Amino acid sequence: MAVITILGAGVMGSAMILPISDNGHEVRLVGTHLDQTIIEAVAKTGRHPRLNVKLPDGVKAYSHGDFGKALGQDTDLLILGVSSAGVGWAIDRLCETLTSSLPVMMITKGLMPKEDTILTLPDFVQGEVKRRKGLALDIAAVGGPCIAGELAVRRQTGVVITSRAQGLAAKLCQMLAADYYHPRISDDMEGVELCAAFKNFFAISVGWAVGQDEKAPKTENNAFNFNAASIIFDQAIAEMMVLARYLGGKDQSVWGMPGAGDLYVTCQAGRNSRLGRQLGLGLSYAEVKAGPMKDDTIEGAELGIALAATLKRLMATGKLDAKALPVTNALLKALTGDEKLEMPWAELHQYQ
Repeated sequence: MAVITILGAGVMGSAMILPISDNGHEVRLVGTHLDQTIIEAVAKTGRHPRLNVKLPDGVKAYSHGDFGKALGQDTDLLILGVSSAGVGWAIDRLCETLTSSLPVMMITKGLMPKEDTILTLPDFVQGEVKRRKGLALDIAAVGGPCIAGELAVRRQTGVVITSRAQGLAAKLCQMLAADYYHPRISDDMEGVELCAAFKNFFAISVGWAVGQDEKAPKTENNAFNFNAASIIFDQAIAEMMVLARYLGGKDQSVWGMPGAGDLYVTCQAGRNSRLGRQLGLGLSYAEVKAGPMKDDTIEGAELGIALAATLKRLMATGKLDAKALPVTNALLKALTGDEKLEMPWAELHQYQ
């Protein structure tokens, strides 16, 4: 039995409790400073209020101030389950608390701009902890189609685990595999992480087609807009391929579970798709954030805004082919230029 500590009591971090507990490991769930009501509910009732499920017996819940107590000296694996916006906070906690290295598995999705390049979050976290604390962490990351609410009730789920540390991904797959949770090994950190982040970004564009359908006058045969959504979905995969190749990622990650698989489930529901729907109804991003999604964290939009300057420089210098990224460009204009999102239909599917 291993001791596994999870930092971040949101839906995904907490859903990971199921395969961990079902494998007989001890689970210590640590909330962030934003998770206090969740931690109190789990400690008192055993239920997670956002997942709306009872967690397995034996889960130990800790407030963020007790992170060091939760880690102790016996944690075998730390899972980072904070949001992408919380990565800086998590790094601060790691640097304050860690006294020695331990394996880390990140379920946080995102990328970081650095000068004229893009860093994966595992590389960013690893670099910051090394720089500030002098500790070399072995870090793994998870990608693929995993809706937290489904994992929390043991629905069939497949993911990939990737790491640059020799043998770590294989070890984690063995630790976490269950008859409903099917992790597979990947050696493509760049491709997996690119897809994990950009699927949120591109889900906005697919959701736009839904809003366009609702906005358009009803046809006599009540036709939907699935053709348009499918065209955009396919273009998104093509553009993820361009971006992944630039980072050194593999095509297999894009057309496999981390890319196409994760984009598919992300388009079914969630905040990124809801933003796309609002843009398809004719609102600007600023109007959406001032109105119907004022209090929502929309990770695809935040990613686009954070990477916009870097992506534009890479396209301007020819390091990325702008003609191969029409949906990316349209989304960047809508997210950073306060323009209405328009799909450049004539520019789509010009790839070879």
